[in-house]
Amino acid sequence: MPNSPTDSSIPDQSHRPNLVRAVIASTVGTAIEWYDFFLFGTMAGLVFAKEFFPKSDPLVGTLQAFLIYAVGFVARPIGALIFGHYGDRMGRKAALVATLLLMGIATVLCGFVPNYASIGIWGAIILTVLRFIQGIGVGGEWGGSVLLAMEWSKSHSNRGFIASWPQFGVPCGLFLSNLAVLIFRQVSGDQFAVWGWRVPFILSAILIVLGLWIRLGILETPVFAKLVAERKLEAAPVPEVIKRQPSSIILSALARLTEQTPFYIFTAFVFAYGAGFLKLDPNLLLYSVIAFSVLELFTIPLAGHLSDRIGRKRMYLIGALINFVVAFLFFALLGTKNPVLVVIGVLLGAVAHSSVYGPQAALIAEQFTPRMRYSGASIGYQLASIIAGGPAPLIAAYLLATYKSSTPIAWYVAICAIIGFFAALFMTEYARKDISDEYAHVGGRAVSPPLGARGESQTQ
Repeated sequence: MPNSPTDSSIPDQSHRPNLVRAVIASTVGTAIEWYDFFLFGTMAGLVFAKEFFPKSDPLVGTLQAFLIYAVGFVARPIGALIFGHYGDRMGRKAALVATLLLMGIATVLCGFVPNYASIGIWGAIILTVLRFIQGIGVGGEWGGSVLLAMEWSKSHSNRGFIASWPQFGVPCGLFLSNLAVLIFRQVSGDQFAVWGWRVPFILSAILIVLGLWIRLGILETPVFAKLVAERKLEAAPVPEVIKRQPSSIILSALARLTEQTPFYIFTAFVFAYGAGFLKLDPNLLLYSVIAFSVLELFTIPLAGHLSDRIGRKRMYLIGALINFVVAFLFFALLGTKNPVLVVIGVLLGAVAHSSVYGPQAALIAEQFTPRMRYSGASIGYQLASIIAGGPAPLIAAYLLATYKSSTPIAWYVAICAIIGFFAALFMTEYARKDISDEYAHVGGRAVSPPLGARGESQTQ
């Protein structure tokens, strides 16, 4: 079989098509996995409290539903450890195929879980297990999808823009999941809580097949192929990156506070807050979050592009300040209960989120040397799931139940933005540096390539 592609072995005329295929594969696959992940969050705010905790007070039931929701975030660092190891040892492509399968199977099974009336508390327990499996899948997804796109880039001049495309998969998944919920709310009518909510989970099987077909047809990245050719694969990438680049991991996790916390407040908790507390029409909220996702289809790549022009850190710091301000504007506008102002508030949330999410992929991935990049980037990125993404709706629900006001929630989001700002301030700027070679300051030993990664090609 021919050798795997390296930067030097790929002519310019064939490099671009491979780059485009890699970007499409990472973006489409990420969109499908986030469709699965976000669908669960939307249902947690709209259905799960009544279906799986019918005997609880409505606010307490919502809190219980978001506890299951949070389990997926606890599992994400575990997925980062597992697939980070295999992504750095066996290749980015193989890990990404596995994460897609894991996520897809768990999501489809969610559509068949019996409710409380059928099997009592066991329904919630099964749902929790499936959510945990979802979390493992998505925990390994992000690092691979970003590297699959970014490591095909030959030039630093557009690396932030290219790495932002897997991030583009997030609003795509958010759009598709909320659109599916909206459609089946209309189709099933009063039966939505009985069977209508299950159909979007089951239909994700079609998307999984599409995603697998696309991902199986791509080549491995030139950067990983170069590591194989030069026998620089790390024997134990996870413990090694924790030992050699601990500050990069910690700063990556803290920097995400200004992105993850507001995002899950703006797109998941908004249903419980808007429909349950403010008594807004759930369809208005669904349309608003769909508009949020559509706007981010443009603003995320734009923010990634701007990070190539003004620097990754500078763009991120600006975005953190925007998130601080929008934290208060978001709840103030929703509190008016005016449909137009509600939509504007949600759209401001999209602008704030994308201003940091666009440059975030490159900013975090660039912090880690190539042989440990999948592991380091994944661990740093997914640790934020424990301290930000998972607890965010849970903390917000608790604050709302305790204070019956959105002001404490706004301050919670704003404080996370401040923490993220200072974390990004201490990160290294790599926007104009070559990241294909091993970083001299990290050091380490070269090891033999693992079985199955000795220069063999990834067939198209």
